Amino acid sequence: MHHSVSVTLLLLLFTLTVGEGGKILVVPVDGSHWINMKVLIEELHARGHQMTVVRASNSWYIKETSPLYTSITIPTTGGFDEDFFGSLVSSLLKHRREDYTGWGHFMLELKFLDKFAEFHRDMIKMMTTMFEDEALMTSLQDAKYDMVLTDPATGIGGLLGHRLGLPMVFNVRWTIHGEGHSAIAPSPLSYVPVPGAELTDKMTFFQRVKNFLTYVFEKYQIYRTVIPVYPAFCQRFFGPDVDYFSLFQDADIWLMRNDFTFEFPRPTMPNVVYMGGFQCKPSKPLPADLEEFVQSSGEHGVIIMSLGTLFSELPYDIADEIAAAFAQLPQKVIWRHIGRRPATLGNNTLLVDWLPQNDLLGHTMTKVFVAHGGTNGVQEAIYHGVPMVGLPLVFDQPDNLSRMSAKGTAKIVDIATLDRTVFLEALKEVLYEPSYRENMQRLSRLHRDQPMKPLDRAIFWIEYVMRNGGAPHLRTQSFRMSWMAYHSVDVILTLLAVVLIISLITFHLIKFLCKRIVLKMKIKRE
Repeated sequence: MHHSVSVTLLLLLFTLTVGEGGKILVVPVDGSHWINMKVLIEELHARGHQMTVVRASNSWYIKETSPLYTSITIPTTGGFDEDFFGSLVSSLLKHRREDYTGWGHFMLELKFLDKFAEFHRDMIKMMTTMFEDEALMTSLQDAKYDMVLTDPATGIGGLLGHRLGLPMVFNVRWTIHGEGHSAIAPSPLSYVPVPGAELTDKMTFFQRVKNFLTYVFEKYQIYRTVIPVYPAFCQRFFGPDVDYFSLFQDADIWLMRNDFTFEFPRPTMPNVVYMGGFQCKPSKPLPADLEEFVQSSGEHGVIIMSLGTLFSELPYDIADEIAAAFAQLPQKVIWRHIGRRPATLGNNTLLVDWLPQNDLLGHTMTKVFVAHGGTNGVQEAIYHGVPMVGLPLVFDQPDNLSRMSAKGTAKIVDIATLDRTVFLEALKEVLYEPSYRENMQRLSRLHRDQPMKPLDRAIFWIEYVMRNGGAPHLRTQSFRMSWMAYHSVDVILTLLAVVLIISLITFHLIKFLCKRIVLKMKIKRE
């Protein structure tokens, strides 16, 4: 009897869970962006939601089959180009070491922009293939999705969401126009540092000049990579009255992959939800062999080194210098390294193809995290309170680490000047100067001191959009305004014109009255 009641209750609970589940169309970005999108997908799947993922046929990370989702694979070249980014890093390191301020580095930057322009063109080709496939678009309409969950680092999720007329939620740090806040929130250049400027919210005059020039260069990047691609597509499929930039500004909720333990204070909007560190979680026990290696470090502890998904293989000379520095320390080192074994590798260093980064960072014996400064790694270091030695390479990494350095939690080593002496001194500073660990543990306490976990907050707002068919009451209408109206230039000019007219009328009236008085006085004298 009790067994049958328990089974009935379980079946009822399962039925209710499935019945309450929504249907979500996911349009992700490949590479490291997919890693954090997958965290949301896993949690949404666990809560009974059904997900369909749109992917390119040559996707690198996004698999076609998964127990978490069904997929729609589009035949295209719009996937993630692992080979290009690997060669890019090698070229970048070469130029930064040999021609750091020279013409070659500038040309490499232009090559980098051209590759991103090509990436956006591939995305548009992928979206064109979808839009021209009437059967596919009909099936998407008939599927009755509740919303689109997308990453606006490319514009295709916003385009598809607009075509299907669905509410949109963004998993965002970057958009096709740069950092997410700058797309929808006021971002005064006087105290909001532009990504890439590596500044804080306290700027001198010359730093504000640098910030402004960085902003101008960012606009040039957009002009070179984005403007040639998206407006033409919008005009073709949506008509001349639809502005591509407004399509993704019209998203219902922006789930920001940062928070103000990492970000500097700045203006924000009601539909911006901060979920910094949402992928972080308590550490799990290490595999037995790895735990044995960690414990063998004794009182000295362990250093972890990982340069992320794209940059695990360094040029031989740099890897040898890093290994030589590690070999001079009493700490044990776990280094995610692919490629030739460094000739200077010490007995204290373990090379691995993969490491459980979160679990190692959460281990009580971990002392320092050597990292390239990707957002995911930085947030995991904050969560676990582990200070950093930063080796920034490309993208947002230099800026991320400059923020950590400004908060006293990281020491940055320039790859252009790295040798074993410089790297060893940086490691010793972070290892033996208590302020680095104290500052990072303070950030960790601030990050954890929240009424709810960032992942739970993100899922709440995704489900909020599904329950309410969007969140238009949270969206600002500022992006629908012209530049003149947004900055009240038309109002100021009108008021100035009114003041000018009144002043002119007053002047001429006074002049007229003065003439009359003078004329009357003249007549009386005569």
